[in-house]
Amino acid sequence: MGAWVGLFLLGAYHGLNPGMGWLFAVALGLQEQRRAAVAKALVPMAIGHMLAVGATVGSVVGMGAFLPSQALRLLAAALLIGFGVYRLVRMRHPRWVGMRVGPGALIGWSFLVAWSHGAGLMLVPFLLGLTSRCIPTPLSSMPTVGNPWLEGIRAIGLHTAGYGAALGLVAWVVYEGIGLAPLRRLWINFDRLWAMTLIATGLLTPLL
Repeated sequence: MGAWVGLFLLGAYHGLNPGMGWLFAVALGLQEQRRAAVAKALVPMAIGHMLAVGATVGSVVGMGAFLPSQALRLLAAALLIGFGVYRLVRMRHPRWVGMRVGPGALIGWSFLVAWSHGAGLMLVPFLLGLTSRCIPTPLSSMPTVGNPWLEGIRAIGLHTAGYGAALGLVAWVVYEGIGLAPLRRLWINFDRLWAMTLIATGLLTPLL
């Protein structure tokens, strides 16, 4: 149960990060002067985020068929730490879209942002905990409990639900209520915090 709650909360944390969508959605709404523009941006952003996370989850489940669980944990830890250090050194966001974008461009933008942040990597420790007894290993050709692909799909869905809920809530509150001006005084460097979280999770992953 704890892993499922963690996946949802991690998605919500991604949704709170202005660099992962809500700030862009609010900017679109302010530019067009209508709340419908904000709402229309949310679903494509959630789809793009889901696809980026799904690519990582699919890779992990696939590798679980060939690597022992401990080797997979060590690989995940190395990737998390390495990517966290990379994000600390290089904090840039994809800038290939302008303010006039359609759903397809928003999906692509959200995918690239989530991918560049290593969003899917943070799901790996949770996924390893969920599928440790159902991912087949080189020594056991059949899963012992459950289906790892089904667990992966559930993890992606729950994570995306958390992301979409936080994304929509924050975009609505900012657009309808507080606006962007107060945020200049209350700004949090989510990129630096996210990079440090990646590194900390990587250090803990072999111990989980």
